[in-house]
Amino acid sequence: MSNIPFSGARLWASLMEMARIGATPKGGCNRQTLTPLDAEGRALLARWGREIGLSLTTDRLGNMALLRPGRDPSRKPVAIGSHLDTQPTGGKFDGVLGVLAGLEVMRALHESGTETEAPILLINWTNEEGARFSPPMMGSGAAMGAFTEQQVLDTTDPDGVRFGAALEAIGWKGEGDPAALRDLEAYFELHIEQGPILEREGLDLGVVTHALAQQWFDVVVTGEESHAGGAMSHRKDALVAASILVQALESIAHEAGGDGRATVGRIAVEPSSRNVVPSVARFSVDLRHGDEAALDGMAAALRERAVAVAAARGVSVEVKPFWAFPQTPFDPALAERLRQAARARSISFRDMPTGIGHDAVYVARQVPTVMIFSPCHGGISHNEAESITPQWAEAGLLVLADAVVATAGIVRA
Repeated sequence: MSNIPFSGARLWASLMEMARIGATPKGGCNRQTLTPLDAEGRALLARWGREIGLSLTTDRLGNMALLRPGRDPSRKPVAIGSHLDTQPTGGKFDGVLGVLAGLEVMRALHESGTETEAPILLINWTNEEGARFSPPMMGSGAAMGAFTEQQVLDTTDPDGVRFGAALEAIGWKGEGDPAALRDLEAYFELHIEQGPILEREGLDLGVVTHALAQQWFDVVVTGEESHAGGAMSHRKDALVAASILVQALESIAHEAGGDGRATVGRIAVEPSSRNVVPSVARFSVDLRHGDEAALDGMAAALRERAVAVAAARGVSVEVKPFWAFPQTPFDPALAERLRQAARARSISFRDMPTGIGHDAVYVARQVPTVMIFSPCHGGISHNEAESITPQWAEAGLLVLADAVVATAGIVRA
């Protein structure tokens, strides 16, 4: 592909320009989904697409699809995708790298006048992060049949704002059917690793072979509120009981071994008064593992510990399933195409799983899919300090581009 001018410098400049939308004082981005800043980022991507002749369609959930036609209209599109939305204190690269690397592939093909056999499609998925509307990956999940459109549209944020209303308010609700995005020949996603392995091993990228299984829960501990000046011996403190369970989760992950991971990301108490013993504590649980039987064992261990804590502390504990998806393999043939592209350019790599949910995990349910990981400094992500190098971005771009073009096919004179 040496005659196609894929430009790491142009990709980097685009990343920095997009990062100005929602820029935070600490150098990150706050461009949460379905906010005016999200709309501004979408408009910039749409403008860049128009400048190179891409046709844009937007579906009823706001998923953006920018198409570059191929010579053979009977071929399904080869897609590249990720997301532009961020966490409230997010970085410049999570998701955005994949979208703008896809844009750079399109720009280079346009600049060189290269025609592909199959169309190439660039996708910006709505609400990958799940920071404002939960669960995450709603746009890709609904497109691939994991949620209904109505479920997504009726979801509300912590302030009670409905997803559908927020989408209409920013002007990005389209007319297209999200399910049309299942009709793809292949799907590629470039993403930062969000972990330390590639940097630690001095590698340029990772070929992602599969995604770990996940199970999420909401846990509600109910005790009895009482005055903070009352005796310790008679308390039914919901927060103390919850804290015992939170600490137990770390042990559950270690006991599961391998890829076992357990996280509590949210906790709230009622009545939330300084001098009242909490009567209710609610917290989220995120369990992950590369072995589904081991993951089921972690969930069972959580329930067992909940029963024991309830009995010991005189409280009730409810463990409610919230969301889950199974271990998901990515397409072996596409993974091998990435390996071949990396070897051809002398780019170092390793195979690896992802323990993190991505749009690609849902897309893989319907479409041959693969992911590429680029290193990030210290494995830091979902953080304003998130950082990569231009060289890492370029390595990911080149392998992505070569594999996408090889899949779509170049028209030969």
